[in-house]
Amino acid sequence: MKRLIRPLTAAVALLALLGPLTACGTADNSDPNTLTVGFVVDPSWAQIPVAQQAGYFANHDVKVKVVNFSTGVEALQALAAHQLDIATAADVPAAATLTRSPALRIVGDGSRWQGSRIVARRSAGITSLDNLAGHSIGTPLGTSAAFFASDVLSHNKISANLVQVAPSATVTAATQRNVDAVSIFQPYQAQVAEALGDDAVQLTGGSYNQHSLYLASDTAISAKSAALTAFFAALNDAGAQLTARSDAAVSAVSTATQLSPDLIRKILPEFDYALQLRPDLADTLGALASWAKEQGSVDRSTPLPDYRTLLATTFVSHGN
Repeated sequence: MKRLIRPLTAAVALLALLGPLTACGTADNSDPNTLTVGFVVDPSWAQIPVAQQAGYFANHDVKVKVVNFSTGVEALQALAAHQLDIATAADVPAAATLTRSPALRIVGDGSRWQGSRIVARRSAGITSLDNLAGHSIGTPLGTSAAFFASDVLSHNKISANLVQVAPSATVTAATQRNVDAVSIFQPYQAQVAEALGDDAVQLTGGSYNQHSLYLASDTAISAKSAALTAFFAALNDAGAQLTARSDAAVSAVSTATQLSPDLIRKILPEFDYALQLRPDLADTLGALASWAKEQGSVDRSTPLPDYRTLLATTFVSHGN
């Protein structure tokens, strides 16, 4: 492999160096029926805004306080600091975080997303994957988007440069030509493509499909088990609305992500919203963590956990 990329380095540095996210406060431990949930604003976890708007949490007698995050790395940091009861995060940062925070547990696989794309600028001379060689790809290092770009480049034996771009800056980076392409999750992927218009070229490849996970703290699992069960029952109701792509669900996701309803209807079919927690997810997480060690993003001396022991299968079905 010709290129040297370290997509999880930022995650390691962020989790190791930053202090508690004081703006988030602390999870409410006074009420076992109240959950503080870190929500990465992404259709991957669209069950949350749909359940909020439809009143499903109230229907299942659970109170949910939602705190928004731009990346799973940040949400997991807050979860590890016990500022949240639950956090959403993709499989890549979750696999890395669990090497350092073994008290956390994966409690659900909320969706599988098969719509990852590298969005490139046609004006940069890019019309195919091969054209990415030697170009810069902006991505938030340490996230599933960075891993997707790495996987595409590796499978196609292409040497390109992954550079740090925060999710909220991807539209600006692309339209101002600071980078030649971006690899980013939704809703930013759709926003970049929309902003570039006819200059956008969407490229796919590799073998990676994102698992969009729900993780909980050990204290939430022990002290708020009934609330967690109710939370996932509400998400299951919301998932049915998302699968049906009801007008109410589209409206809720549109409001949460600030994407137009028409665009939401276009991207929702990319997601499988069936709640599950399959045992073979452990193998996927182990492979992602091993890759991170090979890249030097997780210290090579760090022993990997047995991810099977970190799957809390009490709250959702195993899936098919």
